[in-house]
Amino acid sequence: MHPFSYTRATDTRQAVAAGRAGGRYIAGGTTLVDLMRETVERPKTLIDISGLPLREVTVTRRGGLRIGALVRMGEAAADRKVRASYPVISQALELSASAQLRNMATIGGNIMQRTRCTYFRDVSADCNKRDPGSGCAALEGHNRTHAILGTSDACVATHPSDVAVAFAALEATVHLLGPDGERRVPFVDFLLRPGNTPNHEQAVRKGELIIAVEIPALPRPLRSGYLKVRDRQSYEFALTSAAVALHIRGGVIREAKVAAGGVGTVPWKLPAVERELIGERPSNALWAKAAEHAVDGARPLQRNRFKVELLKRTIERQLRIVGGGK
Repeated sequence: MHPFSYTRATDTRQAVAAGRAGGRYIAGGTTLVDLMRETVERPKTLIDISGLPLREVTVTRRGGLRIGALVRMGEAAADRKVRASYPVISQALELSASAQLRNMATIGGNIMQRTRCTYFRDVSADCNKRDPGSGCAALEGHNRTHAILGTSDACVATHPSDVAVAFAALEATVHLLGPDGERRVPFVDFLLRPGNTPNHEQAVRKGELIIAVEIPALPRPLRSGYLKVRDRQSYEFALTSAAVALHIRGGVIREAKVAAGGVGTVPWKLPAVERELIGERPSNALWAKAAEHAVDGARPLQRNRFKVELLKRTIERQLRIVGGGK
């Protein structure tokens, strides 16, 4: 670990000023500290924001939810408002990491976490995300767990967050506070596909601080849930995952929100699947037909071709779990 200075912010204005000067924000530290130990990250200044008043889960005027950036993952998962309105969020959080990490890691930190690609974390390996222009060792290397959607010739690393998949499905918004004031970014635009600049991972400007994630009000009744497929049942990242929310009224699907994880360079929204569902009656045949579109545009690698079929099965299964049907 390289030397660094440390400061503790007492309010958001102080935090933003320190961030604008080049400091890195830290709260739970469950990702950043690991990367610093591995010398992947070498910040000169850490700004501790854990004391800021961004710890509430509130209902918005329109009936959605606003989750403060410093709400712990465990707190958000257990919150009655989250569990009642959006079970998909609670389930995604509960299937993330260990209980100890969930009790430290924050919502803001979770969506800012960097990839778990082994080549990214090995400073001796070629990685455009860590060292722009060096190449991508995963393209011809061990790429079983890598992305099949949203990839480029520069990067094929997956985004590791589970709750980010739920946020993408629900069309959440990220609230940011920076030197120029507050702004909102749709979640699907917040995390960036790699393209030719995989080192640019989030739509965050210099000095900006995440203050909340807002989930819009959706029609009721709303059924939702999260399914995670992994090599083992505890403390493992997804091979594939599915976040599904359905509004079914009068036996017809009126709204459908679907996203996949473990397969994309960012949490992967599935609009083609959603279009196939809206206006139809729940049935096993419908789920299977819609799930075929989950892999539209997929570009599998040598060792992760199995994810194509696995993703379709994951989406189909979760549609059936959430939507029922015969």
